[in-house]
Amino acid sequence: MLSLFLAQAQDTDTIQRKKMDQVIPEAQKPITKKLPQEIKNDTIIKTDRYGFRVGVDLYKLTRFLYDKNYKGLELVGDYRLTKRYFLAAEVGNENKTTEDDRLNTTAKGTYLKAGFDYNGYENWLNMENIISIGMRYGLSSFSQQLNSYKIYNANPYFGQVPAITSGTKYSGLTASWVEVVAGVKAKVFDNVFVGFSLRLNALVTNKKPDNFDNLYIPGFNRTYNGTFGVGFNYTVTYFIPFYKKKTATIVPKKVEKK
Repeated sequence: MLSLFLAQAQDTDTIQRKKMDQVIPEAQKPITKKLPQEIKNDTIIKTDRYGFRVGVDLYKLTRFLYDKNYKGLELVGDYRLTKRYFLAAEVGNENKTTEDDRLNTTAKGTYLKAGFDYNGYENWLNMENIISIGMRYGLSSFSQQLNSYKIYNANPYFGQVPAITSGTKYSGLTASWVEVVAGVKAKVFDNVFVGFSLRLNALVTNKKPDNFDNLYIPGFNRTYNGTFGVGFNYTVTYFIPFYKKKTATIVPKKVEKK
């Protein structure tokens, strides 16, 4: 009898445990969530220097070494007006002999070009390099000397007519034009910059000599199709700082909480 009672009690306890397991659910695993990233701001202080840059065009200065028909000098300068804009100017003198199929002329004169450059390059800290685009308006006062010319021979059966020496000089000539300028300046030493620029020119006014055209205009260079010209310079300049401005740049920095 005792064993029968113990067996019944054990069966009753097993049934109750099964019912409790059905009623009480298992504990859920804890859900882990990533904490949002905390955003912190870093402040970078940049010091921008403002001043005057002056130098010389090495291309014109050394061109006579390989071109016997050319002598010239060009001084260049710019002034930093704002963070991005620079006032710019070039002044020079040229003496260039141009040989054409029918003409040999020598142009002598001075010129002045003035305008602006816009720096589109975002420098790193303490850098002052420039990648710019700008415009100039140029004025030139010069003379043309007709050294020799050839008369056109419509019937070459008897040979070409030899060149005729002239020596006639035409003074008081003027020209004006606009330029689109794209250039680069890189800092190589403290306050010393080297750079180059490409220029696309279009004549606005052009006072010509009698009976022939201006084949070369000081400051404008060789003329093509009457109004079009191109130019190039390679410069070394020295920067003279006048004052400094500090600017603060806020840079977001994300830090993930652990």
